[in-house]
Amino acid sequence: MKARLNVVPAAARDASFGDTVPAPLAGDAAAAAAAPDVAWEPPLPGRRRSLATWNEYMALASRVVGRFHGHFRLRHFDYEHPTRLQPGTPRRLKQPYVTPVAYTEWGPATAPVLLCCGGVANVATRFHYLASDLADGWRVVCMDWLGRGRSGWLAAEEDYSPATYAEQLRQMIGHLAGEAGPCVGQRPARQQRPLRINGHGLTVLGSSMGGTAAIELIARHPGLVERLILNDVGPHIPARRRKRRAEAIARHYVFRNPAELLRRVGASNKNDGPVSDDIRFNLSFHQTRWSEEESGRVYRHDVRAMQAYRRTSARSVVQWEQWQRVHCPVLLIHGMQSDALLEPTLRRMRRGKGVAVMHVPDTGHTPLLADRNQVSFIRQWLAGEVEAGSEWSVLHAPARQAYPGSPIPFAPVSALR
Repeated sequence: MKARLNVVPAAARDASFGDTVPAPLAGDAAAAAAAPDVAWEPPLPGRRRSLATWNEYMALASRVVGRFHGHFRLRHFDYEHPTRLQPGTPRRLKQPYVTPVAYTEWGPATAPVLLCCGGVANVATRFHYLASDLADGWRVVCMDWLGRGRSGWLAAEEDYSPATYAEQLRQMIGHLAGEAGPCVGQRPARQQRPLRINGHGLTVLGSSMGGTAAIELIARHPGLVERLILNDVGPHIPARRRKRRAEAIARHYVFRNPAELLRRVGASNKNDGPVSDDIRFNLSFHQTRWSEEESGRVYRHDVRAMQAYRRTSARSVVQWEQWQRVHCPVLLIHGMQSDALLEPTLRRMRRGKGVAVMHVPDTGHTPLLADRNQVSFIRQWLAGEVEAGSEWSVLHAPARQAYPGSPIPFAPVSALR
């Protein structure tokens, strides 16, 4: 029998934040009987800023990015790349080597850990809004993939592979647990005890490629991950979708002026749904850096990593065998216009598993999770308040305040590099 789709009624506006928040999934009689809040109507796309110079761009960045200044810690650990993941290196030249992995850390050090991993071209700061909202009760860790953001690059293009990303995720978990990176999770499955970090189990949130790596990791190393959030990704991703994405990212871009940058990033994030201009600006800033050599801003990633993705994009991702070995609780977030997580895949994922599904309307592949209603439901699921197998849709919250607080927070120049 097909599961019923529940549309959760709106709760009253929260005056302290200027937002509406969703009612609890269980819903009480008063909330159910309340008239719909018109603030739940999807907001029209915000005005597109016209920035003529890089000085104007940086002045705006100090405000948009500055809202998070001082709220998180930027850290790194040394990832050791094993010889088995160096397929293009001659045997006589193979040896393990170390490169740094950068991550942001939010919230109390002793709180339960939520580890966030983005997609193939994402950076850790994509999760700023989600992490900021959850940091009151969670230690939210957001990781840059190797070759992206502020993480180090690998020695050869062939070293960027799905197996490498699963290994990076394993070593990241080992680092958080205080165990040696090459050792954690390497005991035989029957000897592995559930991993605890400060007495808590670990939750992983994987967007797109991050979810693919998480499924691979859990299948190989049961016990490392207690719960899993998959952001619009499943065991099957069609090759045609991967090819389109690969052609868009596997090239070098130089942005000579702010308008060109904002136009390009806006087009690449057209599936993000009705998000505000400030959220898009936050993405454009953190995904790029200034290059003196190019006299413009360039993407903050190793183009070879994108080309490695293009090399494998001719094949669909198929992980059904690994998916059968995923037994932990799962929250599946589905962009209802997604071309990566298709309806047949979603139905097959739920067979025999109590997967909870949150549908996000007007949104394509990998919702940004910056919407307060989406974050509120994720918080409920993390708190154990969502019944296994539940399915619901979430309406869009009003746009966030552009610059919350008084006075307006500004980021110093040192924080904008």
